[in-house]
Parts: sequence; structure tokens; C-alpha cells
Amino acid sequence: MRTSMKSTLTKFVLGGVAASMLTLGVSADTLTRQNGAPVGDNQNSQTAGPWGPVLLQDSHLIEKLAAFDRERIPERVVHARGVGIHGYYENYVDLSDETVAAPFQGEGKKTEVFVRFSSVVHGHLSPETLRDPRGFAVKFYTEQGNWDLVGNNFPVFFIRDAIKFPDMVHAFKPSPVTNKQDAKRIFDFFSHVPESTHTLTMLFSDYGTPASYLNMDGSGVHAFKFVDDEGNYKYVKFTWKANQPIKNFSAEEAMKVQGMDFQPHTTDVYTRIGEKGETASWDLYLQELEPEQLDDFEFNPLDTTKIWPESLVPAKKIGRLVLNRVPDNFFEETEQAAFAPSNLIPGIEPSEDRMLQGRLFSYADTQRYRLGVNAYRIPINAPKNAVINNHEQHGQLRTTSSNRDVNYQPSRRLDLNEDPAFRYSSKPLAGMTQQIPFYKEQNFKQAGEFFRNLTKEGQAHLISNLGGALASVPEDEIRVIISAYMYNADKNYGKGVAKLAKAPMSKVRQTAKDLMKQQAARAAKAKQVAESLTALMQ
Repeated sequence: MRTSMKSTLTKFVLGGVAASMLTLGVSADTLTRQNGAPVGDNQNSQTAGPWGPVLLQDSHLIEKLAAFDRERIPERVVHARGVGIHGYYENYVDLSDETVAAPFQGEGKKTEVFVRFSSVVHGHLSPETLRDPRGFAVKFYTEQGNWDLVGNNFPVFFIRDAIKFPDMVHAFKPSPVTNKQDAKRIFDFFSHVPESTHTLTMLFSDYGTPASYLNMDGSGVHAFKFVDDEGNYKYVKFTWKANQPIKNFSAEEAMKVQGMDFQPHTTDVYTRIGEKGETASWDLYLQELEPEQLDDFEFNPLDTTKIWPESLVPAKKIGRLVLNRVPDNFFEETEQAAFAPSNLIPGIEPSEDRMLQGRLFSYADTQRYRLGVNAYRIPINAPKNAVINNHEQHGQLRTTSSNRDVNYQPSRRLDLNEDPAFRYSSKPLAGMTQQIPFYKEQNFKQAGEFFRNLTKEGQAHLISNLGGALASVPEDEIRVIISAYMYNADKNYGKGVAKLAKAPMSKVRQTAKDLMKQQAARAAKAKQVAESLTALMQ
């Protein structure tokens, strides 16, 4: 009797399974577990009888739930939301006499690239219409290894020293108490940072709400060094100029679009490039300075709050970036893409830019936290035209195998040695360790030039956006100080912002005057300290 009941139940169960298999089709691929074993039933958990609890031995169920619980890797602290696109860089000008960097060796040379556009402050699933700078990061897969040119759509940044970066981001991020992004916190911080005037001006203009990733310019922001085969170097800046028309949303347009599609930038990329097969391109422009020219300007060329005006430092077109293919899988490529300014190749070195120096550490460290020490062996990050050959064999998610017994260097048992041809360039130094500000601050001039280059409509939008946001700040002192920044940049700009922010103009004018005096005093003191320290070493 017991055997008969068991047989009947087995036939019933197997019959149900067979019936369900009929719906899959005879040519269907077999679903497997992570270990490759075929899955017999992906619809029902194992239970103790028809009414009993689920069994712990159902390894397929446990594996699915465990993977689901862990399928989100840590979100990037900044640049969390982004879109990736594949393409190539085509070099127009042979720069082999200026740098040994592979992408610039010869006319017509092509280098495969992966580009990730992103918002900066807001989270992974935030609306893409929010006011924010946009990241513009390019990974070059060269035969010398991967080079990451990690920049933004703005050519300048809010601060000039990386020691302020965590504070700046915290001010922009939601309050730890209310979890709300708050203008009071943002302007409270920036009321202490007059160097932010230029970038705040760009942010609150329509450039802070681009209509498409494909219709905006990009910049490497920082100064880098080109190094030739003899170790000589010069300072360079990189700028991407779109061959598509620049398109920005007004604040009203951004709000309207957000109500219809909160991810218009992603939709745009996957529609134009992914579905329609269009391409997008940018010309790469290069600016160059000799080391002895760094002190020739009213500003410090290594200050990230400053552009190099083309009237002073001409730019030449040296190549073209073409994007033509979206990733096959968003997570595997775009989300796992690991960009870091420290990913440099021979012929390109960091300048002494204080923001860049901090980013050399922080970006790479972020990727080690998010993806582990083997992040650069994930296919999207792995070199495509060079071989990784070092003694690092361990760490989380190590997928490659090695039977190399020697994991140290130097060794007489293994001929794997450094190449002196790729040593870093040398820079003469003078002075002592110190903590002093830049003595050429010039916090307001370029912001005024940017304002005056906007159309009348663009100027009105900027004043409305910034003045309206500033008006929500309850502290009169903060509203006066921020308005004074803009007044020092351009009087009409400052008056417009102060009027909307309800900042008394008499106080704004006096504060603006005080700020200029303070800037001059700091500059004089910093210059004196720097010159004294240099003299001590001579």
C-alpha cells in the first residue's frame, strides 16, 4: 500500500514536471546553477510534503536568494548614475616628439575607448534632469595599458584643494538627519569658499541641466604633463568639443521632462546609438605650457577653478572621439567600469594640481572598495592591447590562474624586470613642507567672463536659478556673501541674484569690497611665505 501511494505521487509530480517542460520547447537551452549543474525545477521550492516547510537542502533556492541579496555592489559616492558607450579615438596629429603616450603616436592611429557619462552628486536611480555637473570619463585601451582621462562637462571645479572634497560632497548630499538635499547646507559651505564662484555660476546656468550626454562638451579639468622619450615635460590640458549642437534644458524644461521620463539621458543614448545606430563624436583639443610659463599669468594654471583662456593659451585640434555602440550588459560594463586618474601610461603624468593629487588616491581607492583589488581584471577594466604581468596573485574575486612560484622581484629565477625607459620625469623642487593657499586666487574674474558670454536669456535663467535657490536660505549673512561673490564677478549678475535672494545691496557691496581686500591680503601673505621658504633652500 505504501509503495503504491509513493508510486502514484511520484507519477503525479513527474507528470506535472513533464507537462511544464512541454511549454519550453524542444530546443530550449537548459537553465543551470552557478556551478553549471542543470536545474530541474525553477518554479517550485523543495518542501517537506505538499503542506510542509521549505527544505534547507534546496541549494538552488538558497543560491538564487543569496545572489539576489548581494546583486548590488556599493554605490559610487559620486558619479553614481551613469551611461556607458563604446567607441574609438582617432589621432590627427603626430605628437611623438612631445610625448611617448601611445594614443598620440602618428596620424590616423585609432585606440579603442569606453566612455562613461554620469551625474555627480545624485544617487544611482536619481532623475537625470537634476541640476548637477556631468562626468565625462574616457578609458583608452592602449598597447601601453589603460589610460583614464576622468573629467566633467565643466572645465572648472568648485574647489582647488582635495582636502575640502569630502566636506563639499557632504554639503551637496542629503542631510544625515532629514535625508533631504538642502540649499541651506550647500550655501553655508560655499559661503566660506569664494573660489567656487566660477563653477557655481556654471552650475546654476542652463549648463547645469544638459539635455543630453551626447550634446555637451567635456574637459579633463586638470593639467597633466606630456613627457617625451628624454624625460622632458610640458603641462597640457585636454578639452572635448562636441560635433553635435550643445543642448541644455531650462529649469522649466527640466521639470517638464522629468515628469514624463526621469531618465531622459539614458533613453536618449540607447535610442540614438543603441536602436537607431547613430554615432556621436567630439574633437579633442590640446593646450600646452612650458614649465617656465606657469608663473606668467594672473592666475595659477594648476588651479582647477580656472580655465586656460584660449586667448592666452591657444588650443589645437589633435584628434576625434567617436562613440558608436552601447554595452551588451549594463551591470557588467557600465556599473563595473572602474575609472581613476591614477590609471596613467608612459608619456602622461600628473601635474602638481592639488585636486588632481588627491584624486589620484581617492578614485582608485573607491574602486578597490566597490569592486576589490582585482577590479582591473574585470573584462571592461582589463587592458585589451597590453598584458598584465606582475606578482599580484591573491585577493577577492581573483579569476585568473598562475603557476608562477616566484611572486617577488628581483629574482634570478624569473626574468621579469622594470624598464628604465619608463621612469617618471624629474622635477626640481625647492622649499619646505607647508600648508598655505594659492597666492594667485583670482576667485571672481573668470566667472564674470562666463556670465557676460551668455545670451541675455541665459543670463536671466542663471540669475533666476541661483537667486531663487539662495532665497530659501534663512541666514541673511549667507545670502549676502554668495550675492557678493557674484557681484565681484559682474555687478549686474550680483545685483540680479541679490534682488531675488532678498539680500540688502548695501551689505552686498560692502561684503564684496571686503572679499577683494581679503583675497589680496591672503595672496600677499601666501606669496611672501612661498618666497621665504624658497629662499631658505637656495
